[in-house]
Amino acid sequence: MKTYLLAAAAAVVIGAGTASAEFPERDLQGIIQWGAGGSTDVIMRAVTPHAEEVLGRSVVMTNRTGGVGAIATRYVATQRADGYTLLMGAENPQIFKVMGLGDIDYGDFTPINILARGVPLIVANKNAPFDTFAEMVEYVQANPGKVRMGSTGPGGVPSVIAAMLESEIELPLTAVPYDGDGPAQTALMGGAVDVLPAVLGAAIENVRADRVKPIVVIDNQRNELLPDVPAITEDHPEFERFLPWGPFFGIFVHKDTPDEPVEKLRAAFGEAAAQDSFQQLMDERGFVLMNATGDEAVDFLNRWQSVTSWLVYDGGIAKNSPEDFDIPRP
Repeated sequence: MKTYLLAAAAAVVIGAGTASAEFPERDLQGIIQWGAGGSTDVIMRAVTPHAEEVLGRSVVMTNRTGGVGAIATRYVATQRADGYTLLMGAENPQIFKVMGLGDIDYGDFTPINILARGVPLIVANKNAPFDTFAEMVEYVQANPGKVRMGSTGPGGVPSVIAAMLESEIELPLTAVPYDGDGPAQTALMGGAVDVLPAVLGAAIENVRADRVKPIVVIDNQRNELLPDVPAITEDHPEFERFLPWGPFFGIFVHKDTPDEPVEKLRAAFGEAAAQDSFQQLMDERGFVLMNATGDEAVDFLNRWQSVTSWLVYDGGIAKNSPEDFDIPRP
């Protein structure tokens, strides 16, 4: 009888807990792919406080760096699919497979919110013998291999932009690798390299301070922060098929997470991304606010993966063919 009563009591407690459970019952984890102070870190720490107010719980954010984002991505993929562990990341996992960095991508997660994307541009050393993209192309072609381009390694923004340009234009540049866009910009200003494909948000202060000169915006429209700098499609409409393109920032959970946590997280971060203060941050840093979720986010991720995977493969950067992973050519 005693055993029976204990079992019955336990069943009541368990049943009551299940019936009354409402997400979130406790604080959440936010796992940031990149280090403190970088763009991903800044964006996630800016958008999360308002989401915490909506959720009524704290999101304890931790930077888990390494492996070009692979360490954080794998960590979240191995956690329980309950919505309590958020992956706060950038675009890198979408090319892990073709770059030979792993067998995981954002198809193994459910997107909560694609917050924003960056706008690439090409900046040049102040003393470079060209001021426009047309002049740059002419000079590079007349001096093959002599123009040095700053790079952040295979699969980084500079390498993808270079592959995009070279898919349509003969552009015999010499890539010089650096450990991140910060050192690459320093090298550009010091004259160690001549040009650098960069993200507007990272380069805008140096442009404003007249330490580097903008050559062209890699987008299908001009940017409000640099209204006098042409978009590449103005003279080269053939690049329309790749654009808009740029690094992006998003929040994800395990793909098997139940609907209730997913919907509550989407509502919370959607409201947070719509705040004026977050919009102002995006504008100041030259990012395009997306605030995309659901099918819109999935479509964006699939197209980004398709465009980028084939660019790096056709450019000789990738180790594996996108066909091996059923990634369609754009």
